[in-house]
Amino acid sequence: MSRVFLIMGAPAAGKSTVARALMRRYPRGVHIPVDEVRHMVVSGLADMSFDVSTELLAQLTLAHEAAALMARTYALGGMAVALDDFWFGQEPDADYARVLGPEFHRILLRPHLTETLSRLAQRGTDGVSFQGTLAQAITAVDRDLDHHSKSGWHVIDSTGLTVDQTVDTILQVTGGHHLVDSAAEPNL
Repeated sequence: MSRVFLIMGAPAAGKSTVARALMRRYPRGVHIPVDEVRHMVVSGLADMSFDVSTELLAQLTLAHEAAALMARTYALGGMAVALDDFWFGQEPDADYARVLGPEFHRILLRPHLTETLSRLAQRGTDGVSFQGTLAQAITAVDRDLDHHSKSGWHVIDSTGLTVDQTVDTILQVTGGHHLVDSAAEPNL
């Protein structure tokens, strides 16, 4: 599992963009957006909210474990894998570790709060009320991150970094290297 990366952070931290760019550095790479795995539920999907229900927690656990099983399958097939997910709970990597074991890279993208909120505003496609809810979630996650230990995590402040610079940093801190030349990409 040495080429499996779990990339977490607040909404709008750049997780999906960075995960895709990281996987393009490998000759064979797959990006697994965990939120898309969660949204495979077509009936009875528990909506994300600030009122965390037992049903939501159960569905998050299922999505994490299903995504980890996908990652394990691809990794055993010789591919590099990047999972992206939002930071949630005391041990956000626990569900993944149950399936993958301890040997995967834990990356926390943590741009400054103002940068993350600016990125959210630039999206412009989420709708005003949804953006307001996401802004609340981003602020809550940022506050939560201030109080949680990040032992075993590579915390990367991507404020002001381009996507390529962020990927370079991930590869540097995890002992990886460029396997495929990448084209320059814009800022997150």
